Amino acid sequence: MTVSDKSRQIRAAMRQEKAELVLKNASFVNVFTKELMKGDIAITDGVIVGICEDYEGVKELDMQGKVVCPGLIDGHIHLESAAVMPVEFARAVVPHGTTTVVTDPHEIANVMGTDGIRYMLEASEGLPLDVRFMLPSCVPATPFDEGGAALKAEDIEPFYQEDRVLGLAELMNYVGCVQQDEDVMKKVTDAVNHGKILDGHAPFLPGAELNAYVTAGVYSDHECSDLEDAKQKLAKGQYIMIREGTAAQNLKALLPLLMSKTADRCMFATDDKHPSDLLTKGHIDYIIREAVKGGVDPITAVCAGTCHAARYFNMKTKGAIAPGYDADLTIVDSLESFQVQTVIQHGQIVFDGQLCDIKTPVIDSELSREALDTFHLDRVSASDFLKEGSLPLIGMIPGEIVSKNCGYADGVDISKDILKIAVVERHHHTGHVGIGLITGYGLQAGAVATSIAHDSHNIIVIGTSEEEMAAAVNALIELKGGIVVVKDGELVAGLPLPVAGLMSTVSLEDTNRMLDEVKEQAYLLGVQHEIDPFMTLSFMSLPVIPSLRVLTQGVFDVDAWKYLC
Repeated sequence: MTVSDKSRQIRAAMRQEKAELVLKNASFVNVFTKELMKGDIAITDGVIVGICEDYEGVKELDMQGKVVCPGLIDGHIHLESAAVMPVEFARAVVPHGTTTVVTDPHEIANVMGTDGIRYMLEASEGLPLDVRFMLPSCVPATPFDEGGAALKAEDIEPFYQEDRVLGLAELMNYVGCVQQDEDVMKKVTDAVNHGKILDGHAPFLPGAELNAYVTAGVYSDHECSDLEDAKQKLAKGQYIMIREGTAAQNLKALLPLLMSKTADRCMFATDDKHPSDLLTKGHIDYIIREAVKGGVDPITAVCAGTCHAARYFNMKTKGAIAPGYDADLTIVDSLESFQVQTVIQHGQIVFDGQLCDIKTPVIDSELSREALDTFHLDRVSASDFLKEGSLPLIGMIPGEIVSKNCGYADGVDISKDILKIAVVERHHHTGHVGIGLITGYGLQAGAVATSIAHDSHNIIVIGTSEEEMAAAVNALIELKGGIVVVKDGELVAGLPLPVAGLMSTVSLEDTNRMLDEVKEQAYLLGVQHEIDPFMTLSFMSLPVIPSLRVLTQGVFDVDAWKYLC
């Protein structure tokens, strides 16, 4: 910003010269007064310079019959979860009014380490979507994981110099935090000393432990699936990110928070969002619509999707329609139906019934080569999935990523929906295979495998027999990442995800078409329609979500913080 830039904006505000763009006759959401107001919105240099009745612009758009809202903000997402490159994600969400996302690249960082962070920074540069970053705090998520990298405090600290880095991402290792693990404490204090935000991830953390967690500086949580859990965290000063994603859908349970005096401490987030949801439902606009359908005041819902996230993350010029704020705007037909008509980002019209041209960011060639070579393991055989004796039984819960401890079982019993589940280490050629049993998935034949296995992203597979599981894992190795369904030892459908085993190199539409095919085949083989066959499966290896998970060395009890086998 120069003196000349600021002077030009002030002249436009004073009507001493025309603004670059004026939204005439606008009804707009004032997030400060919580009301719908009217006026001409003047924009110069990508900044809102004033709101009054008689601004003139070099370009003018009539807003009669429409409502102007601040650009929508996703408070917590992993872009990799969309299974496409950031440019394709932008093409998907910008038409839905999203102008800013706060991403945690810990998925790719678990595969590629700091190179993964650099990859995502470069892959999201210059998009008509403001991509802000939180640095991965837990790579791996726990000491029990075997990922592609382990990031210490000194590895991530230099990234705080990046303009788009806002803070330290979800501190999943809450045990390490409250027990004052040395590296965790260094990451926490580095963030605090840089004046950055710390995000949380601590479902059902009780009393003294929650006090300690917040004392460390962790002022948000997106893992609340229970209203009372959320209320306890609000009472301790945390913001609640109300999550409505593909695997975890918590909006319904937490709607009362938006209908009381706690609403100002809530924001919307998706966490993980698959292509089909982005194409058929939308993004933050979808959550706003659902909240309003659930009885939430429309302006309250808009605030949860805009200004609350901006204030929490110290994005001081975002999330409001007022002088001096970024001209990131979402124009809808009405607050009730909330159908997006036009999107403006940094003062430029990026969607007006048609999406603007988006250039694909240039990524360093060495980073690109590394991202396409992340599978380091031998082919497997059926014997790799054999284990004597009873095994712990993990219970899936439809619509949730938490699981139940269902005791032990003696082996696969398709009639009782008891299947074998395994995680195969793929980063360091260790040959480790963790084995357990699972119920609630529904598979009646064949096997399903994916290299999206939070957070270390080894290979996770569910099957009706050891032979089918081996066939699925080997098919996945051939693809160098993705999702596969096999039956009778043969591949029946597959989605290649060659970028770190997480992302496609084709369009969102083509990725979704292939994803629909593998989903259809999974459902045809019996997977319950109440769950997403792959997104839900991908969380069964994340050892910071209660209660049982399967890792590369066996079944892990999250509550007891130990292996069961």
